Amino acid sequence: MRWHNIDEIAAIPMKTVGPIQIISDEVNEAVPLPLATLESPLWPSTHRGALACTRAGGIKAVIVDERMSRSILLEADAATDVFTAYLDLKQRKPELQQVISETSRFAKLLDLNAQIVGSLLFLRFELLTGDAAGHNMVTLAADRMLAWIVDQYPALRYVSISGNYCSDKKTSSVNGILGRGKNVIAEVTIPRATCQRFLKTSPEKIVDLNIKKNLLGNIVAGGLRTANAHFANMLLGFYLATGQDAANIIEGSQGIVFAEMRGDALYFSVTLPNLIVGTVGNGKTHEFVRKNLKLLGCDEKREPGRNARRLAIIAAAAVLCGELSLLAAQTNQGELMRSHLKLERKGLCIE
Repeated sequence: MRWHNIDEIAAIPMKTVGPIQIISDEVNEAVPLPLATLESPLWPSTHRGALACTRAGGIKAVIVDERMSRSILLEADAATDVFTAYLDLKQRKPELQQVISETSRFAKLLDLNAQIVGSLLFLRFELLTGDAAGHNMVTLAADRMLAWIVDQYPALRYVSISGNYCSDKKTSSVNGILGRGKNVIAEVTIPRATCQRFLKTSPEKIVDLNIKKNLLGNIVAGGLRTANAHFANMLLGFYLATGQDAANIIEGSQGIVFAEMRGDALYFSVTLPNLIVGTVGNGKTHEFVRKNLKLLGCDEKREPGRNARRLAIIAAAAVLCGELSLLAAQTNQGELMRSHLKLERKGLCIE
């Protein structure tokens, strides 16, 4: 079997909803939201959220941090050897950057963090990666740094190019604390009349449901640094439509909804600390992906990193629209199931 040949393309239904008005440094206009999904109610629900938010003046968004990480794993005969090497490495960041620069002109070392377990050294590198999501870029950089470290510190030995302290495509606390990808916050304030007209509910009901369902419900379930209803639905749809690594919805969906009354209006925000997206690299050569990136204005000649930042902002806006609409629906008994029956069951009876 020749693995570089594609046997068949898996077709996923895709629609464009919105547009949604976004206000940020990266986006300051109304943009459409392409979503590829097998869950057909996601399109009208996200569209409803986009309509309500746009009528309310738009979604404001900001990227508070960005970095991609890869951790390596080394070992020594004694914990003192590991600790001494780590303390020295922290003073040699310019030399590590030189090693990184030989792998990519876009990769920039931001920080390194460590966890020491016995005589094991879990070393986490955090880099800027331009417009790429950065998986391959940081892994290549880590591979070269690992070889350099082993050469510079004979007491250390190779264990793995990935030590799971990254933490890649797994549920963890470390990514929410240290960051992996884009840390994005999107927010909107919706007047009572707009909430009632487009979302068919009141601001108080959404605030109350967010506390009881998203916050307390996730505590009861043992959720890890997460308090949301279905971030993963919008992220998967957006990731598939824009050529992202869909497995990154695992850490990407670890986000928090914050809602409260602001006078007589609803303040509603989503915080996504691990939003991993890129506009170049693997997956971006498919015709439909190029078309969607162009539709979103994420294929233009800009300073490195600006297209990916723009894409992350739009992704967060899509998440907010879908999350807001679902919570609104769930404040009304029977509404969620009626929409699913109408759009997915085609009138079939459920035994």
